[in-house]
Amino acid sequence: MTRRELSGAQYVLRSGDYEATVASVGASLRTLTFAGRNLVVPFSADEVRPFYRGTTLAPWPNRVVDGRYEFAGQSHELPLTEPSRGHALHGLASWQEFAAIDTGSAHVTLDAVIEPQAGYPWRIRVITTYRLADDGLTQTVKAVNESGEPAPWGTGPHPYLVGGEGTVNDWTLTLPAAEVLTVTDDRLNPIELRGVDGHEPERFDFREPRTIATAEIDHAYTALQRSEDGSFAVELRGRHGNGVRMTWDESCPWVQIHTADQASTDNPNHRIGLAVEPMTCAPDAFNAARYSYDSGLITLAAGASSYASWRIADIRSRA
Repeated sequence: MTRRELSGAQYVLRSGDYEATVASVGASLRTLTFAGRNLVVPFSADEVRPFYRGTTLAPWPNRVVDGRYEFAGQSHELPLTEPSRGHALHGLASWQEFAAIDTGSAHVTLDAVIEPQAGYPWRIRVITTYRLADDGLTQTVKAVNESGEPAPWGTGPHPYLVGGEGTVNDWTLTLPAAEVLTVTDDRLNPIELRGVDGHEPERFDFREPRTIATAEIDHAYTALQRSEDGSFAVELRGRHGNGVRMTWDESCPWVQIHTADQASTDNPNHRIGLAVEPMTCAPDAFNAARYSYDSGLITLAAGASSYASWRIADIRSRA
């Protein structure tokens, strides 16, 4: 019997100067390059995917605080997959095997079912397509509620973008978001929304492009401002002006930004990529009633579908 690589089946996509590899475990974006330059932090085919790199987050992104929530009058308790902070982190799909149902030289469509289980007693089919074209790599996620009752739902991606040579400290970030969700220092529990211009602007306000430098961020942003083409966009550029751009539409009114800080600066993963995670809902959206702001939680009716998509593309130097 042939031994399979730890990240599952590998699907290599090519279009022009772009090349991507999608791994079947977690429907994960394992590599993405343009003319040989990394646009995301890659991982090896035969390793357990580290730090949720490139995975598809479903049926919730980010955290469910304490792993507990109420929905439709019923209490639910999820396994704590972030034990150090005591939360249920990044959904249930990240370690599922996705089956390819359509493949081509520049696209792959993968399918998996989240079966009813303790803490999430609904059956949700997740269908995701990765497609390469001249404008970059687009991922679309479709959820179908195959249960007989409404289900809570949210999704998002988890790429670590690479701005160019060096590390996060060296890159220039443009993030057109007016509000940031403050969190507790120890467990990252949501507290309240604050304007980026009035709450530690030197740390959180990137509405105008500037170098990230030593700012440490692991926060969700909202009140996003549209770019000229109507999309929401984050740009990350290196010293020479080239870089990477991530865009998405109104299906994701939130975006988590994480500077990938590790406990030790000697850790080889310390600040080597910037996690940019468009999300259909806020952190802890399953507990939406706790918060004064709109968390964006989707209630997916029985038999109904929900869609979200985003794109990662190379950007050229302005010179």
